[in-house]
Amino acid sequence: MSREDGELWLLATTFASLSLLAVGGVNALVPEIHRLSVDVYGWMSSARFTDLFAIAQAAPGPNMMLVTLIGWHVAGLPGALLATACMTMPTSIAAFFVAKTWERFRKARWRIAAQAGLVPVAIGLFSASSYVLARHADDSVMAAVLTVGTAGFVYFTKVHPLLLLGIAGLAGFLGLV
Repeated sequence: MSREDGELWLLATTFASLSLLAVGGVNALVPEIHRLSVDVYGWMSSARFTDLFAIAQAAPGPNMMLVTLIGWHVAGLPGALLATACMTMPTSIAAFFVAKTWERFRKARWRIAAQAGLVPVAIGLFSASSYVLARHADDSVMAAVLTVGTAGFVYFTKVHPLLLLGIAGLAGFLGLV
């Protein structure tokens, strides 16, 4: 097996298994994707991972664009296509079959409890994602203040986060961050 084939196999098995854990979407898996991409497989640095995440969030389309960019970084177009397919297909097939059962038991107590129990799990996973990204993106005091301030401002007001993203981009452009 060539090195490229080995990387493609690793991409496939990594993202196929992660796809089944994507409670709340890919953003909930960012800490684990980061750990695997940076610490375990050494595909990239933390800074590169954070850059790819930022590009994925800025680009129109689904949040799972991060997986496509990681695949591209690791193995070019074949890696991008394979990582994307492996992240979407297993969970889509599982969702197809689970949806029928889930709907049939919509009034069952166990279903209501399970659904309510997944809410804090999703919130915890999103919080962990935020922590991992902020830890590697905030390389100065000003950047950390901007991150905390933005999070607080978005939480306590109805201001659209894209306005704050624009302000942060302008601050970076002007060299304030």
